[in-house]
Amino acid sequence: MFVVFGASGNVGNATAVRLRQAGHAVRAVVRREQQGEYLATLGCEIAIADLTDRASVAKAIEGADAVQILCPVPHADPHPADTMRHIIDTAADALRANPPPRILALSDYGAELDRGTGITLLFHYLEAQLKPVMSHLTFLRAAEHMHNWGRVMPAALASGSLPSLHHPLDKLFPGVAAQDVGRLAADLLVDHDPDGDISPRIVSIEGPQRISALDVARTLSELSGHAVKAQALPREAWTPMLLGAGLSANHAQLITDLYDTHNDGRIDIEAGVGERRFGTTPLAEVLASILPRVGAAAS
Repeated sequence: MFVVFGASGNVGNATAVRLRQAGHAVRAVVRREQQGEYLATLGCEIAIADLTDRASVAKAIEGADAVQILCPVPHADPHPADTMRHIIDTAADALRANPPPRILALSDYGAELDRGTGITLLFHYLEAQLKPVMSHLTFLRAAEHMHNWGRVMPAALASGSLPSLHHPLDKLFPGVAAQDVGRLAADLLVDHDPDGDISPRIVSIEGPQRISALDVARTLSELSGHAVKAQALPREAWTPMLLGAGLSANHAQLITDLYDTHNDGRIDIEAGVGERRFGTTPLAEVLASILPRVGAAAS
């Protein structure tokens, strides 16, 4: 039995679908019953779990041959770092008490850094808490998800200006499609550590080529037929913009800290460590998949 937490999300859904397509038994773990309806039609067993509740996490992993765990970022939480640490501690406790044969944890580029990385520092904490749990452990570190640009696409299409926290605008940075992360996660869960004794196994994934904010604006212009120009949002405007988007002050600080480190060039693959993989989904395909939802929301 493959247990996939966050199975209704972009990555978890791709993992669950790929495992089912390969004929594996999957327990899809979601927060609410309706989130599992589509997965149930694929033959997944649906489990409802609160990631902050140890009993429900423990129940979800019962009988698991492999578990895919994650730590979601709670966007509406006034204290997201505290909540994420609690989620991580809860998962680590449950896994330590009943360790499955294999664990794959969804992590982040930059997770090896122990300070100054904002929200990514929580993935450093995730890795540190899971390392003592068991021997057959994989950390799948993903680059920035390209679908995150969907958050600013409505405003960009309306105004013709795409705000970017990536400075300078022509800076190339790693990005990846969420479905590529999920598919690789499924493959790693099935075909685990080829050497049998490397733990934790660290695998990094990014897209087929690095992108810039200029690339995002140009691609969005081509897809939408509307002129969109990238704008390097001034540093002093970051926090007001994030607060205006509904983030708490603490969450906004975590994001600004992350992009300060990104712009210093320190968020990347960990040199000389683990394995490097590349997804196949280009930026244009990701943005094209988001555009219909943006248009529907605007109409």
